Amino acid sequence: AGGGGSWCSCKRPFVDQIDQPFSSMQKGGSIARAAHRWPAAALRRFSSGGGSPGIFEMRKYTLKPEKAGKYLSALEAYGDVRKRLLPLRLFALPETGGQLFVATHLYSYRDIAEREEKRAKAIQDAEWLAFLSETNECLSTTESSIYVEAKATLEACGLDGASSPGPLGDPESPGVYEFRRYQLRLGYDAVPLFLEHYGKGLPSKLEADPQAKLVTLLYSDIGGLNEVYEVWRHDDVSAMTRSRVEARKATEWRASIAQIAGLAQTFTTTIMKPVKPSVWN
Repeated sequence: AGGGGSWCSCKRPFVDQIDQPFSSMQKGGSIARAAHRWPAAALRRFSSGGGSPGIFEMRKYTLKPEKAGKYLSALEAYGDVRKRLLPLRLFALPETGGQLFVATHLYSYRDIAEREEKRAKAIQDAEWLAFLSETNECLSTTESSIYVEAKATLEACGLDGASSPGPLGDPESPGVYEFRRYQLRLGYDAVPLFLEHYGKGLPSKLEADPQAKLVTLLYSDIGGLNEVYEVWRHDDVSAMTRSRVEARKATEWRASIAQIAGLAQTFTTTIMKPVKPSVWN
């Protein structure tokens, strides 16, 4: 049992980058179906206070190392086509902290229905089909998962979150993105408890290093069970290191992490560098 809703395994080898759309799901259904299992206070924190928080799709394409250059060249050449058809936010490659040559891209949709509609239109676009034809040979595996932004937690700390489509950072001087991934224990209460602890400690971390930007906080809805991502933007790796040092001095943050440690099975950090055509830089 996980955080509620329907779960599916979305990792598969040697497939086209746009597959058949997901079947339609009721908006907010995963939270509604789990409501009777969660404590009311936890559910209020888990849900968005301002209506539907929307969804984010994270896609990971494992590139063949010998074909990575070709893929990145085509990616830049067809960048405007991607942004015309799909609500791209971030396109990045890992610098360190895990498997390399994994093209990671993040998209923001109103709901599953909008995702289905936009991807169905893309597969009919001649320029998009040309990009797919040119790059399919560069891929080893593709993976897709759906996440929901923890807007209530972010807004309580004065943060806007990542639903806005605007650019982030300077394309001429891109920063680095720190992906902090938590794999939580099973149970319907794991994610709400995580958000409760996280929300208590986050203000002290933000105060300790105001230069670091928490871009979004995501929890899984379709894909792996009880998975949470923090996505931070830093000006460079040195700034990220400084942020970590300062965070260790934040008493409330340290207390929150101690509580979260009891929920987490694994924790990983990956440094990601944006590549064209990323909207976030």
